[in-house]
Amino acid sequence: MSAPRLLMLHGWTMRGAAFGPLIDRLEGIDCLAPDLPGHGVPGAGLDDCVALIEEQSRGRDIVLLGWSMGAAVAWRYIREFGAGRLAGLITVDMAPKLCVTPDWPHGLIGQDAARLAATTAEIHTDWPAAAQKIATTMFASRDGSPQMMRAAALRQVLDNDPSIMARYWDEMVAMDLRDVMPAISCPTLVAHGGQSRVYPGSGADWLAGAIPGAERVCFKASGHSPHLEEPERFAEVVRAFWTRCTG
Repeated sequence: MSAPRLLMLHGWTMRGAAFGPLIDRLEGIDCLAPDLPGHGVPGAGLDDCVALIEEQSRGRDIVLLGWSMGAAVAWRYIREFGAGRLAGLITVDMAPKLCVTPDWPHGLIGQDAARLAATTAEIHTDWPAAAQKIATTMFASRDGSPQMMRAAALRQVLDNDPSIMARYWDEMVAMDLRDVMPAISCPTLVAHGGQSRVYPGSGADWLAGAIPGAERVCFKASGHSPHLEEPERFAEVVRAFWTRCTG
């Protein structure tokens, strides 16, 4: 079997390069942060992303790190293939269901069915306006972080095919992966930003309770992107978790 690998899955509208500062701090760990299908490379949709994980997990131990949409991809993979091939899982600021409902207050902040429908309409009809909002809410500070300023994030969001991004969005809005959590049998770390403007901290609490044996860590100075906002501490947490999973 090949040496263990840390496979990093980026968020919606982003690229694998968003993990560059983290990889630089994880010297000695075999890291792979590919661009996901439809994000600068051919393909589109969560199933294509799941296929990428399935290919990478053949013949080697994998620790998956999924940021935002990347976490949804990881959960979809586990739903289809189980967690038997995973040495560990790290999720970063994501919820298994996006829409806020009376029985699910842990979805996108402020996005009940009516608001989510309006957001979806904007994503389909006015991508530049939607992109401005995506870039604005990525970080605790509107200006971004030294690792990725808001202007750079906006350029990245706009450097996508709007129709492909809309397809991904529709898939995420329709998903409900809550039933996957009890089946996650590998060591799991639930990370979230204490100042996230995308998902509430209560969602991380719920995940940590629903996934057997899961640990939860809050990056108090971060928003939706703690690997970019608190890069040194985030790298320390990931390295410690990697050692526990593969050492």
